[in-house]
Amino acid sequence: MADERVSWDEYFIRIAEMVSERSTCNRAKIGAVIVKDRSILATGYNGSPKGQPHCTDAGCLIYTSTDQEGKTEENCFRTIHAEINAITQAAKNGTMIDGADIYITASPCYHCMKTLINSGICRIFYRKAYKIYTIVSLTESAHIELIQI
Repeated sequence: MADERVSWDEYFIRIAEMVSERSTCNRAKIGAVIVKDRSILATGYNGSPKGQPHCTDAGCLIYTSTDQEGKTEENCFRTIHAEINAITQAAKNGTMIDGADIYITASPCYHCMKTLINSGICRIFYRKAYKIYTIVSLTESAHIELIQI
């Protein structure tokens, strides 16, 4: 009997989980993998800009804001989110990501969602839901599939 192979979606989300282990964010270890035609184009994880102190070394720089529902939330100025780090890695290397998919260990925040829309990402696969209610209308109006795996 042949060995069971994991699906492509499970394969890429597991790679995103491994990528998240590089995160230097004290609050959330998130990993992202941009994929097109079953090939990995770029990866990213939560962390500080190149050459800057990381939260694990210098602590978080927390600010408080209010979301569109009026709920207060805390975020960190120091950290760049995994999705944006993956997009910038692709840009730095001259890799076209228009029409690609992204696999993320948690659903994107509102700001990352806007960036994913503008970068041409078509489908977002995620493992854990994170404030999904904040991005559903964006994904629907942008015709981007949001798929939990």
